[in-house]
Amino acid sequence: MTTERIIAEPREGSFPRRPVAAVGAVVFRAERVLLVRRGCPPSENLWAIPGGKVSLGETLQAAAEREILEETGVTIRALEPIYTFDHIERDASGRIRFHYVIVDLRAEYLGGSIRSGDDAREARWVSPGEMENLPVNPRTRDLLRRQFQFG
Repeated sequence: MTTERIIAEPREGSFPRRPVAAVGAVVFRAERVLLVRRGCPPSENLWAIPGGKVSLGETLQAAAEREILEETGVTIRALEPIYTFDHIERDASGRIRFHYVIVDLRAEYLGGSIRSGDDAREARWVSPGEMENLPVNPRTRDLLRRQFQFG
């Protein structure tokens, strides 16, 4: 018999013991991309691809579909991974404050009215012209330009 050991997430103000798996979903509708303005660190107040942490036993696709619904009110079908990266931030003394391994997936819009929720301060469909005037996370901007010639 095997025993699974589940380790709780670190509390706010603490430091992680290991990287956290997370997902994002790149969703387009009518030549606009779905972005959220983050309400919490890391990258607080920056516009980014919506997403969040993967729960134990959850597939990347299921996590992306759940997170996008929670953050934006939009229902999607998550497809294949298109971009994977580390997000690591250190505090002033060099200790690791955040370490996420993020997998962004291509996704199809299925329906729903946009609204911000969960840890998203705002959510909206953004055109390439609007994106130029927003404080967009550099990785988001790079991904959208390189993969989709957007922005």
